[in-house]
Amino acid sequence: MPVRYISLAAVLGVLSASPARASGGMTKEQIKAAVVSDAISIPTPGEFFAAMDDHGQPNWSQMFLPKSSASTDSRERMALMLGVLVADGYLEVEAQDGQGVKNTGKEIINLAKKLNVSQSVLGRGNSISDFAENNDWGVLREELEATQNEVKLSMVEQKDKDLVILVTVGAWVRGMQVASEFVSKNYNPGLAGLLRQPAIVEYLVSELDNLPEKLRAEPQIVDLREKLVSVLALVRTKDRKPPDPAAVAGIAAATGAIVNAISAGGSGS
Repeated sequence: MPVRYISLAAVLGVLSASPARASGGMTKEQIKAAVVSDAISIPTPGEFFAAMDDHGQPNWSQMFLPKSSASTDSRERMALMLGVLVADGYLEVEAQDGQGVKNTGKEIINLAKKLNVSQSVLGRGNSISDFAENNDWGVLREELEATQNEVKLSMVEQKDKDLVILVTVGAWVRGMQVASEFVSKNYNPGLAGLLRQPAIVEYLVSELDNLPEKLRAEPQIVDLREKLVSVLALVRTKDRKPPDPAAVAGIAAATGAIVNAISAGGSGS
């Protein structure tokens, strides 16, 4: 899963120059050209889960546990939860759970509305439901990616770019939680090697450090950063070896605590 870099200026250039964007949609080529509005392109949960399929063929239908999402006025927690929900959507696609995808799609759009994202994002809710109804799993993966990217681009447009990294963190952490819990129960070095992503964790921590001071001081952000640092210690292995079973269990515990805190609105400590 390669790490690719892209500048924020490049993304803003797409926003200002794209006629498709101005008309309320993005072509597949434009989505790929401006995949994220972060400084780094992180593999989507769908790419992560596909790599797991190559190594372990998980029973995806047994890996989804519905999470309660506490009501909140915190835009920061809503952004984190939106990322978690996007990852859940990919998980339900892997399980080929059409109703689950539709339910998660509705939750994504409801959160997007609260975050005042553009109408082009809201319009994707019907598309997700239609594709799920027709079992168009490949198209659904693309639609989930497009929805996440449209949300991030909309956040940049409305000067909420500090929330963009939180969407990314939420999606990455949920994907890592699913993967590490499966690997912990079905350990083999090939699967465990997929969890070794120190460059990505370093990037996420550094981006949290670059948030405005007031936001960095929020208890949930402080707790989130501490747990990501603990994950970094577990994935930064000697001689690039896969994490051992104890490290994998630690990754699952830390990421699980983060996801639970996001869903409950607390610190998870």
